[in-house]
Amino acid sequence: MDTFFRVSALLCSIAAIFIPVRSSAADNPADTTRLLRFPTTNGQQIVFCYAGELYTVDKSGGVARRLTSGPGYSSFPRFLADGRQLAFTSQYDGNTEVYVMPAEGGVPKRLTTSATLGREDISDRMGPNNLVLAWENTRPLVAFRSRMKSFNDFNGQLFTVGLDAELPQQLPVPRTGFVSFSPDDSKMAFNRIFREFRTWKHYRGGMADDIWIYDFKAGSTVNLTNNPAQDICPMWGPNNLIYFISDRDSRMNLYSIDLNTKETKQLTKFNDFDIKFPSIGKDAIVFEQAGQIWRFDLASGNAAPVPIKVAEDFASGRSAFLDAGKHVEGVSLAPDAQRAIVVARGDLFSVPAKEGTARNLTKTSNAHERDAFWSPDGKWIAYNSDATGENELYIRAQDGKGQPQQLTSGTDTYYYAAIWSPDSKKLLWADRLQRLRYVDVTTKAVTEVDQDKEGEIQGYDWSPDSQWIAWSRPEDNGLPRVYLYSLANKQQTPVTDSWYGSGNATFSDDGKYLMLVSARDFRPLFGEERFDAIYRDMQRVYLVTLSKDTESPMAPRSDEVGKKRDKEREKEKEKSAADKKPEDKADNRDKSSPAKQSTPTRLLWSR
Repeated sequence: MDTFFRVSALLCSIAAIFIPVRSSAADNPADTTRLLRFPTTNGQQIVFCYAGELYTVDKSGGVARRLTSGPGYSSFPRFLADGRQLAFTSQYDGNTEVYVMPAEGGVPKRLTTSATLGREDISDRMGPNNLVLAWENTRPLVAFRSRMKSFNDFNGQLFTVGLDAELPQQLPVPRTGFVSFSPDDSKMAFNRIFREFRTWKHYRGGMADDIWIYDFKAGSTVNLTNNPAQDICPMWGPNNLIYFISDRDSRMNLYSIDLNTKETKQLTKFNDFDIKFPSIGKDAIVFEQAGQIWRFDLASGNAAPVPIKVAEDFASGRSAFLDAGKHVEGVSLAPDAQRAIVVARGDLFSVPAKEGTARNLTKTSNAHERDAFWSPDGKWIAYNSDATGENELYIRAQDGKGQPQQLTSGTDTYYYAAIWSPDSKKLLWADRLQRLRYVDVTTKAVTEVDQDKEGEIQGYDWSPDSQWIAWSRPEDNGLPRVYLYSLANKQQTPVTDSWYGSGNATFSDDGKYLMLVSARDFRPLFGEERFDAIYRDMQRVYLVTLSKDTESPMAPRSDEVGKKRDKEREKEKEKSAADKKPEDKADNRDKSSPAKQSTPTRLLWSR
């Protein structure tokens, strides 16, 4: 309870911490701005999305001018065929809806009104709702993809809405992705699947879409491309050509297909980054690639990046003082609970429990520190940092004095949080290469405990004497299994069998037992509507004795003659041992430490 109040006091102290946020705009002297998205063109200007707002620029580039300043996110602009109106998806009034404004800018008009239904997240993995995709060519109707009639995010339908903002009308196809209309609006080229926001690479399964042609008069649908690769974003161009992007050569590039001859041509050959979200205008196609806007000239067949610069005040990126207490990522108490290490906005703060002030230990606005933990001896803080450009493991003095010590180098993957050995001499951590390793703080030597081929290692612990490691790893049958590792002989020993899933292994404070969670209760329930077995509450906490001489605390008990006298004698021995000198107690403890005994020879399972 005392620790609880100390933690509460620490969290209250964090609210007083303020840290400056540096602007990155001044550190980027490049003439062009990157991260430009969702472009569209009317032949004279290009409109694109940057930082959630729409900007316009001449087709040859230059300094862009902002068109929107709404409270939400604006995206997917599309020009009317005559280039005078601009439809887009935005959140001016809360919901994600379809809006229209003059091409040169002006007051936006809302065209749709829909229920929220919990799907207003702009980062939805199936794309935002009410997404503007195209205009019809002979009528001022905006075509947009909406999930207003579907609870399945994969199944969005295509609707059109006019400038009068009347009730949207659904087009006669069950589900759609990107779409483009023929010059006379008698046909449309479309995708039946919309998964561009999933960022799957080199996928060749059933979710890899084709370009389809729907004939409104005949009511027929024909597969145009029929290729195992991903063929998306159809654009109906002049001369009976359909332009689209495809990853047939492992990168998304621009292609065209002749509707008469069915001849397919590759028009661009990017091999570094994909083409994303192309849009066709009167004489060119614009698309995003590597954060820049490119323009592909239909007449010459040449593609070139458009030099665009966004010159704004960037108020949200200016240096400012922020309340770090509202951005706490983790808290680690000191062994005596007098201070705590708090991770907030990429910095480490040493915060007192009651008296004193908070100290910023790192002050690294150009680096991100995380996963900070106090050493058991109270002297060091271990943490992960990307100060070198890559994720590495560091330690530094708890009082902030001196320079941090980098323990690892040459990182090849992402590191998870490291845990200290009880003797404060080693750090143990797992990573995304599915390894479990520890590093010696003094020598900086890294030892690999395990690397699993089936999945990432999760849940690991030190024995009290720092000579054993317990962890769980997924096996080839899909179930996790608990292992022990001896630092003395560098050998692994399985603790549990592969028949039941087991994990979350941790040592008892005296090192005699290993506690873990295992799913061993099979009590199926059967549904009333579907005769399927459902298994619930399969896990329980189990205990393993780590020496054959250690009696299970859950073993059957029986009162026998003479046992009471034996217990009294044992208590007297324990009291006598407690009265010995400290050095004598230390010697006795080292000699009898259960965790230093041999690898377990018998496992006793008890509930």
